[in-house]
Amino acid sequence: QVQLVESGGGLVQAGDSLRLSCAASGRTFSSLAMGWFRQAPGKEREFVAAIRRSGGSTYYADSVKGRFTISRDNGKNTVYLQMNSLKPEDTAVYYCAADYYFGTEPRTYDYWGQGTQVTVSS
Repeated sequence: QVQLVESGGGLVQAGDSLRLSCAASGRTFSSLAMGWFRQAPGKEREFVAAIRRSGGSTYYADSVKGRFTISRDNGKNTVYLQMNSLKPEDTAVYYCAADYYFGTEPRTYDYWGQGTQVTVSS
């Protein structure tokens, strides 16, 4: 089992920045691929960013490319999502996910956090 706990969400204005954190426990963190997903009201959960086990490769949704950065600290068992130039359309619950396999689809990931709300006002 893998336990994931997100933090760092909040209410910000358009153009502001936030950094989300996801602390993992229960398995060797460095063996896990990590992803961030988000879900807005009435919409399906969508891919935001993902990072391979070593952190050497990162992937982003087109909608966040150039604004968001995913990173990981294997020594702290934590993955981060730095979000800059936030837009109202970024408003959603953001979820951290983990799995031994890498992917950009929600179904790839077996382990999920509880989510953290990000609200961007215009």
